Amino acid sequence: MNSSYLATNIQVLKGLEAVRKRPGMYIGSTGPDGLHHLVYEVVDNSIDEAMAGFCDTVVVVLEKDDVVRVEDNGRGIPVDIHPTEGISALELVLTRLHAGGKFDKGSYKVSGGLHGVGVSCVNALSTWLEATVEKDGKKYMQSYHIGVPQNPVSEIGTSERRGTTIRWKADPEIFTETTTYNFDVLCGRLRELAFLNKGIKIIFRDERLTVPKEVVFKFEGGIVEFVSYLNENKNCIPSSPVYIQGLKDDVVTELAVQYNDGYNENILSFVNDINTREGGTHLEGFKSALTRVMNEFLKNNQKLQKKIDKDEKLTGEDVRAGITVVLSIKVPEPQFEGQTKGKLGNSEVRGIVDSLVNEQLTLYFEQNPKILESILEKSVSEAAARIAARKAKEATRRKSGLDSFGLPGKLADCSLKDPEKCEVYIVEGDSAGGSAKKGRDSKTQAILPLWGKMLNVEKTRLDKVVNNEKLQPIIATLGTGIGKDFDISKIRYHKIIIMADADVDGSHIRTLLLTFFFRYMPDLIEQGYIYLAMPPLYKITFNKKEWYVYDDAERDKVFAEIGRDPDKIAVQRYKGLGEMDGNQLWETTMDPSRRKMMRVTLPDAVEADRIFSTLMGEEVEPRRKFIEENAVYANLDV
Repeated sequence: MNSSYLATNIQVLKGLEAVRKRPGMYIGSTGPDGLHHLVYEVVDNSIDEAMAGFCDTVVVVLEKDDVVRVEDNGRGIPVDIHPTEGISALELVLTRLHAGGKFDKGSYKVSGGLHGVGVSCVNALSTWLEATVEKDGKKYMQSYHIGVPQNPVSEIGTSERRGTTIRWKADPEIFTETTTYNFDVLCGRLRELAFLNKGIKIIFRDERLTVPKEVVFKFEGGIVEFVSYLNENKNCIPSSPVYIQGLKDDVVTELAVQYNDGYNENILSFVNDINTREGGTHLEGFKSALTRVMNEFLKNNQKLQKKIDKDEKLTGEDVRAGITVVLSIKVPEPQFEGQTKGKLGNSEVRGIVDSLVNEQLTLYFEQNPKILESILEKSVSEAAARIAARKAKEATRRKSGLDSFGLPGKLADCSLKDPEKCEVYIVEGDSAGGSAKKGRDSKTQAILPLWGKMLNVEKTRLDKVVNNEKLQPIIATLGTGIGKDFDISKIRYHKIIIMADADVDGSHIRTLLLTFFFRYMPDLIEQGYIYLAMPPLYKITFNKKEWYVYDDAERDKVFAEIGRDPDKIAVQRYKGLGEMDGNQLWETTMDPSRRKMMRVTLPDAVEADRIFSTLMGEEVEPRRKFIEENAVYANLDV
């Protein structure tokens, strides 16, 4: 190693080289999340035009060969020569970091892309990009290769319309994992943007399919309609969401709130249309105001106060049980933590949101005493259950000296303790559990058999989930805790594999387990720890050779390969896992080198939430309708 350190060792990254050198700094990652972030950056520019009042339609198209096109009918990026830089403003925006109209408050009061690195990053990380601008009756274009202009901005014709079109192909040398976009992931974000900007039309088209698929999002009701959408098929109070709006110190706050009869809180918060998944000061302001308002009203309600000790107050969890909220604020100078903008840091926003919610919610409840009474009753019953659970836990701890569950007796644990190398199979029934125990690799594979009917957590509060004898073994086995005590760093296995029969009962158990993980341990799904085992449907035997196949199409393919009359081929149809012995189960479903598994992902959390509510909630009619509409996908083996 050369010990000298001179000026020649100092590397200067020019133009967009810095982005290519450290892409993760600018778009978060070079995996699927970063790839989709490219689309968001370009769409955000069009949405900024809409927020400024100059655009009402955005079209997003997934073309064949991983090409994306985003077009809008805004003012069009300026093409005239910049006074100090001496090049077209279009080229400047696309080739320089920190160049954009977002810094000039005369052009944009608020915007999502505040770093000024958005579209230039997309350009830097694309094999090629084309920018087309239509304005003042003319059409202009410039093309780029890995961020470098291939020609000056040139006038290529006339045009009746106005707006900007950006078309690009992500660079596979940067996005080594994949350059294929997920329709559902993008669909979720575009739907969100349409809800947050009422009246804007977003057309999303997938032209990669033989028959192109198109969805159109346009919501005149804005975030009120968003909350109603999230609570579809649920019993809600009030029947229409409470809407609060305010402007203070150039910060615009919009809030829609509604309770349902479930126990899960569903709060989505946004700053300048960016989903602040990690919350921030705006969310803290809302939460503290809500808790304070509810406690103030409880003080004046002697009947309900008696249901809990007079020294007890409602906690945030008590008052947020069953709440659905969309909080959207617009801030001229937001301070985000990190380029992916997951958390808001502006301290002044906390007070602005807190005082607005405190004032408006108090006024609403004073004018709607029956609604207040229903919500207070729900919060007080939550508090009573929480207090009872705490006392029971303390009593158990005193008796046993234990701080948590021991490991369940039915768990056949693995000998290794490194979670990255360990996996647990959650198996339905003792017979399948017995086969799995015989067939497993005991070093890395644990087996947890379940028995009896699982609890549907969609209709249950947390204390009943924690104390449920069917769910306790799962909670204890995984080691993460549950609810607010959940800590993913304590996970004992990095693969949690649901292994159920390929029949109606097996599907029901899978759905109940997935509902439990989605509602109480969603991080396990988000981190990619949950899998579905895929046991074979048939065993085919011919001339002492064996094939295990997983569906009818695969079976017919094997028949074609053998080339004999299917009646002379031995076919065993597996009705359940218990029909296989340990060796067969290992060979077909558990051997890491041969098995098939499906990883459970959450490309669109909002849609997932609605589907779980529809399928597992109290309302029968929406469930029947969903099953009828999606019956083509269901393979019911009755």
